[in-house]
Formats: sequence, structure tokens, C-alpha cells
Amino acid sequence: MSTQYRKNAEDFMTLEKQFHLGFLPTEQSNPLTVNLDKEFARSSYHGVKNLQSPDRNVLAMAKKVLASEKFRKLADEIYNTLTAGGKVVFSGCGATGRLSILLESMYRECCAKNPALAQYSDQVFSIMTGGDYALVRAVEFFEDYQSFGWQQVKELDMQENDMLVAITEGGETSSVLGTLFEALDRKCKGFLLFNNPADLLAEHLERSRKAITDERVCVLDLSCGPMALAGSTRMQATTSEQLVAGAALETAVCKLLGRPVPEHAKLFEALLDELESEKSVQAIADYIDFEADTCGKGNLLTYFANDFLLDIFTDTTERTPTFKLPPFRKCDDTVSARPWAFVKNPIYPTSELWEKSFRRPLRCLQWSKELYVAMDAPENVIKNPPLINAAELLKFPVGSEMVEDRIVSDRDAAVLVTLSSGDDNAALLNAFDKVKGLFPIVRELSIGEGNGDFAVKCRLEKSPLELISHMAVKLVLNTASTGIMVRLGRVTGNWMSFVDVTNKKLIDRAIRLISSIGNMSYEDACYKLFEAVEILKNMPDNHPEKMPVVQYVLKKLGRK
Repeated sequence: MSTQYRKNAEDFMTLEKQFHLGFLPTEQSNPLTVNLDKEFARSSYHGVKNLQSPDRNVLAMAKKVLASEKFRKLADEIYNTLTAGGKVVFSGCGATGRLSILLESMYRECCAKNPALAQYSDQVFSIMTGGDYALVRAVEFFEDYQSFGWQQVKELDMQENDMLVAITEGGETSSVLGTLFEALDRKCKGFLLFNNPADLLAEHLERSRKAITDERVCVLDLSCGPMALAGSTRMQATTSEQLVAGAALETAVCKLLGRPVPEHAKLFEALLDELESEKSVQAIADYIDFEADTCGKGNLLTYFANDFLLDIFTDTTERTPTFKLPPFRKCDDTVSARPWAFVKNPIYPTSELWEKSFRRPLRCLQWSKELYVAMDAPENVIKNPPLINAAELLKFPVGSEMVEDRIVSDRDAAVLVTLSSGDDNAALLNAFDKVKGLFPIVRELSIGEGNGDFAVKCRLEKSPLELISHMAVKLVLNTASTGIMVRLGRVTGNWMSFVDVTNKKLIDRAIRLISSIGNMSYEDACYKLFEAVEILKNMPDNHPEKMPVVQYVLKKLGRK
């Protein structure tokens, strides 16, 4: 083997210090869940209780932030921008990019159902690093480049009377900060939401300091401590951002409609109380055991949903990089492994589904080689620009077609996800009735007042954006999907030891994981990681030692 890995490791340690993020609370191990794998070994019930405990830190933060002047400024500015005819743009990457798409969808759905909002229906937008395609499959390394964010703002043609709400869990994602800087240069109003102490970010990271200290930016620090799963900001960090950003948007909508504003902190507290009840915990634990048993034996599981389809997409898509699972597969791909879990809407074919879900045309990227050169993209991207356009997104059969592709054994399962607040449950049930007979196993996961096979009981208060219902889906699925991966051995302690190193932040996280579990210095762990990356890159796919890079290193070290 060559010694190139040593140079790669040394370059990362010396040249990429702005991506060494172990000082951030969102990247650290949460002491509440440090024995998460052991709790699940006791029982899934105990594991769920343990996983839920950090959500109370979100509540404590929310009570403070939702009563703050900065939150009122955010809600008021959304209202003022809408009434002045400007655009409100939410921007994010990965989990926060999917959240941005969800917020836009929630708003457009509300406008479609309320004639009084018709004049405002095309004023809320989202920027997802990598475009809409990244909702379904992660676009590797895009988050590392501010220039990619600049370009997406340019393509939305943001103007002086518009506003941008940048959402980044860690407060340091380059592409998201790029959207903020470009919007500010265009004289738009700028807001920045993140989940680490602002002074800590400003002290250590130049790109974060530039944004935080800019007088044109209104900063909302949503710090709520480490994640239940170390570094998995799809959990408490994005939960807090969905609650705060969603509450601000819903506050503005209520003002447009002349309706009372929900007491979001109290509703969120009531939701946590109910999800932590003995019956709800047991229902979630039972569901975890069911899906872990299904997928752990090599069988496939397919979720069916309608109203809350995007929420389920968000959770299932994020399992791939977090736990190194097979990604969603396109209709013309007969070689790649089928994803363990997939999401389908049985009502509409894929060709109709996305615009019905988004209530807008697809917003994908079709950038040329010349544009990538102008944006100073890495050489491998310039030579082979990723296929992330609308035509490629439409190849994922997420609609009513190709149901049979999800049935290859006599233990494959269909799971219908229903919410008692869903307006189209009748249409969903009718469509599902036509396909469920194809599946050997059929179950219903109900959230709210329903009585599914796995019934997570909670009150879902109606509101213009159905924010609490969306929060309930997120909390239940995040808990379930993480618990399933713990049950299947893809978590060590409370570290995601199967993490995929697809960007600089994940490389750093993998190094720190090896350092922590392997009881070695960051420097030694860095050499071990890059050495393993080179070994695995040159190893055939069918080699018995081909495995996720962190697992490979830990195995060589004789660790779990």
C-alpha cells in the first residue's frame, strides 16, 4: 500500500482545522445517553426512555427563545415581508435543507386550503444544498462550498425586499452560510438559526464569526446541548429548529388570517409528556422491535403515507449517511442493493406526486462543468458533474408504481403511517387497500388518536401549519429509526459507528469516534482513518472485510 494516506491525514490535520469541530456541543457525546446501546440491550422500552431524555433540553430552550425579542423580530419580519410582496426563503443543508423544504411545503399547503391566503401563496421558498434531489439522496461534499450556496440564491433571484432564514444545526455549514452572505450582498434581510453557543462558534470558526458578528444578521442561538446520538443533528438540533422556525412562520400566518397564535411552547411540552407516557413508549419500542426484526433478517420494509410523506422522507433519507445503509434506488437501477426502508405514496404516480407534495414545480440543479469551474468546485466534480436534475429525481419510484419491486421475500413488510389530523386519510386508506394484499406482512403505525397495530397516542392540536403534528411525526420517527439501528448493532455507546465519511465534517466526526472508542489521540486516529479509507477503496466489494471505515478501524483495534 502507498503512503499517500499519511499525506492525506496530515493535510486534514493541518489544512482543514476549520472542520475540526469536536469543541462544539452538537458534536459531543451526551452524558444522558452514553450507555444507549446498553439500555437497548436491556429492552427497547428502556432504550426509548433513554433516547427521549435529551428532548427535554429542547423544551427548556424553546421556552426561552419563543418568548424572546429576536423570535418576535423573526415572526414580524416574515409577516412584513409577505404583506410587502417579498419572498421568505428558508435555507439549509442535509437535515436542515429537508426542514427548509418541509417548511415551504407546510406553508403552501396551508395557502391552498385557505382562500384568504391565495394572494400570498407563492412567497415562501426553500433552498436545499444540492436542490430538491437531495431530499431523496444526499449530494456528497456540496455542503463544504460557500459558492454553491451563492449560486442557489442567485437562481432564486432574491431582491432587496426579500428575507433569508439560514438554518444550520452546527452554525458552521459552509453552503448555508454562503446563501446568507449572498442574500446580504443583495440587501436582503438575514436571519441565522443554529444550535451551538454563538460565542464559541465566533471564537473558533472564521466563517461562523463572519456571520454572527455581521450587524445585518439577526442571530437566534438555539443551543440545547449534545444530541441523543453523538453528532446526529437530525435529532434535537433539527427538532429545535423545526419548532422555532415553524412557530415563527405559523405566527405570521395566524396574523394574516386574523387568528389567535398557538402557544407553541406549551403544546410542545404537552406533546413530550404524551410521547413519554408508558403506553406511547411501549408502542414505539414495539415498533422498533418489529422493524429491527424485519430488516435485521434481510427483509424490506416500505412506508406508505400521504399528508406527512415529506416528514417520513426526511427521516428515511438521513439513515443512509448516518448508519451506512443502502440509499434509495432509481427505477432503472437493477444492480444496487434495494434500500432497507423506502417510502411510497399509493395515491399518485411519481410523475404527479412531487408537485402535489411541494405544491410547486421541482427545483433541482442542472449545473454545467463551466459553472462548477466558476464556483471553484473540486476537480472530481468538474470532471463528472453529479446527476441531480429533475429527470433524475423522477427516477425514484416513490409513487403508486413499481410496488412489486419492494416484495422479494415472504417476510417483506408494508407499514401504513397515519395521523389523526391527516385530512386525506380516507384517500390514503382507499389507495393502500389496493396494494396491501401484495405484501406478506402489513402493519399500521398510527400517531395521534388512531388505533393502529402500533398506536402512539397523543393529542394533535389543529393549527394553520399543523406544526405540532409535524413535530410528533419527527419525534416518533427519529426515536424509532435510531432505536432500530441500535438494535441492529450500528451504534456503539451513543456514537454512530457506521457513519459514512462523505464530507469534511463527517471525516472529523469519524476521527473523534475512533479516538474516543479506541482510546488514542486525535492524530493517531486520523492516520488510522485515512489508512483504512485507502485500504477499503482498493478492496473489492465482495471482500469479507469490506465494511464501513470506522467499523474496519475498530475491528483492527480489537474494539466493538
